[in-house]
Amino acid sequence: MAIAFTTFSHAQFTPGFGIKAGLSSAGMRGDAIDNFKGLLDFADGRITTADRTGFFAGIFTSLPLDKMISIEPGVYYSQKGYVVKGALSFKGTEFLNATSKLQSGYLDIPLLVKADIDGFQIFVGPQFSYLMKAEVKSTAGLLGFNLLNNTMNVTDQFNRWDMAITGGVGYKFSNGINISAAYDHGLSKVDANKNINSYNRSFKIGLGINF
Repeated sequence: MAIAFTTFSHAQFTPGFGIKAGLSSAGMRGDAIDNFKGLLDFADGRITTADRTGFFAGIFTSLPLDKMISIEPGVYYSQKGYVVKGALSFKGTEFLNATSKLQSGYLDIPLLVKADIDGFQIFVGPQFSYLMKAEVKSTAGLLGFNLLNNTMNVTDQFNRWDMAITGGVGYKFSNGINISAAYDHGLSKVDANKNINSYNRSFKIGLGINF
């Protein structure tokens, strides 16, 4: 960072800023999740897992080092989590269904190194995240009747800080609008006690504008 800002201070390039928002598909990976999925095989499809579809939005600044390379720190609110669904059918009719969703909200702070080649962009860098809130929302129904609709705060059961490597590609148009696709690879265990080998993973597709 010191080298980057020292170089920037001597360069004759104008910094900029922008906003970006988009959709995300987030889930958890690791030995614990793989073992859990292995157990689900015995459920014969009655219990399934899925990533959580959410959104992210925030601001960033661009600090050019030369005509092609820039440093891009940013701050984003990002939805992450995980989904477990279960269903039991009787003679072709759904008898019992239940869903449990882990809904977590993070403040993501990426620090990207970005290369721009005639509008085509490649970026990579570390990302630090702070867990703002985590909830488990559980619903269950029997023969079409709602039996359970409960939301429980589980923030204390998760590690507040997360670190990841993020990277992706994008394209910046001449009018400042840009599109991007990125992947976040979590490196920190999400369990507060760090006993469970599970990590955040997410794909993001974003639309932004540079000012």
